[in-house]
Amino acid sequence: MCDFFSDYLKNLKEKDFKKLTDDFMSHYVKLTDKTKGIISLEKLKRIKEAFSVGNLQAVVDAIQEILSAAENAVLEVAVIGESGTGKSSFINALRGLGHEEEGAAKGGVVETTMKKTPYKHPQYPNVTFWDLPGVGTRTFAPDTYLEAVGFATFDFFIIISSSRFTCNDALLARKIQEAGKSFYFVRSKVDSDLYSERRGKPQSFQRERVLQQIRDNCLTNLSNIGVPDPRVFLVSNFELHDFDFPGLQRTMLEELIAHKRQVFVLMIPPVSEASIELKRIILKQIIWLDSVKLAAVAFISFGSIFKVFDLPEQEECLKFYKKYFGLDDESTEENAKKLHTSVQDIKGELRCLDSSALLQDDSTEAKSFDEKFCAVTGGPFSSIIHIRKAYFIRLKILDAVAQDAKVLLHKTLRPPF
Repeated sequence: MCDFFSDYLKNLKEKDFKKLTDDFMSHYVKLTDKTKGIISLEKLKRIKEAFSVGNLQAVVDAIQEILSAAENAVLEVAVIGESGTGKSSFINALRGLGHEEEGAAKGGVVETTMKKTPYKHPQYPNVTFWDLPGVGTRTFAPDTYLEAVGFATFDFFIIISSSRFTCNDALLARKIQEAGKSFYFVRSKVDSDLYSERRGKPQSFQRERVLQQIRDNCLTNLSNIGVPDPRVFLVSNFELHDFDFPGLQRTMLEELIAHKRQVFVLMIPPVSEASIELKRIILKQIIWLDSVKLAAVAFISFGSIFKVFDLPEQEECLKFYKKYFGLDDESTEENAKKLHTSVQDIKGELRCLDSSALLQDDSTEAKSFDEKFCAVTGGPFSSIIHIRKAYFIRLKILDAVAQDAKVLLHKTLRPPF
């Protein structure tokens, strides 16, 4: 990444806009190699065209629009299922809430949802989960279901079952598809199935074989009731790190429209290395885009209006990243309780909780960049260097927090069946 920005600033100085455009596109492809990015094809084309003619203000405006849209995106998720399928527990798990905590979705073995019920994410108010009743009641007949629940407002639908999916589920899936929306079949409570199978057949129990049987039964069931090329995800609401949940979240992320991917990734609880890595990748894209924008602004304004990424800004950055990865003070206290240890013991193992050691320590990569840039330009351009240092420091903070999140994750995970 250091080489990209060295070349980027060199190309700006020399007005080599063709190479600048090619380098930007090449690096964006690399950044989004493992997951799709937050830039729509339309916006990407707009940035490319602006770079190609040297219109830096248009580049700045386009990137700012992308970052603002991603930050302010609204996400509406519909979760559909009959009573007893684990629908409410699934919603609570995605919101990072226990079933008995204040604001948790109510569940049980009898129908508790007779109307669509919204549940805001406790940390991200722009994210709402809608608890919807199953299809087939007098109020929610299959033919009028989508209209009755206001389908147009939802970004995607999750159809949950703890046993077999029904013909009404298949009919609903077809109607959702016809309406141009995404849907996902989720088979819940697979941890309970594994427990029962292991207890009933302790000698012959094989975890992967049982999971494959459940999966095959779901796929056969869905095919038999008229769902073409069905996809089903096996999930435990109490073990989100396990089974198919990582694959489900990655699939949902890829199929979301570009500007909603950031809010989706940030709201996912850091329950697996996969979810932590998705957060890191998306946030790295944000840092990179913001740095490209700031460097362009600095050239437009002759680099005279920017200050160093100072300690207060670094602390604010660290604060947000700890929140995103579940390492803020409140989450640390909760994890200490789960692990039956003290907050001090946890802080002793996590680098990002000792802010004095992490912040205001320019990385070797940032210093190396300074040398390369000055060698290329022959001049100081201190404001640009400060922007670039801000890039490296933010990236350093991000990587430290993400790594700490993985360390803590392995301490809290329970062994699988």
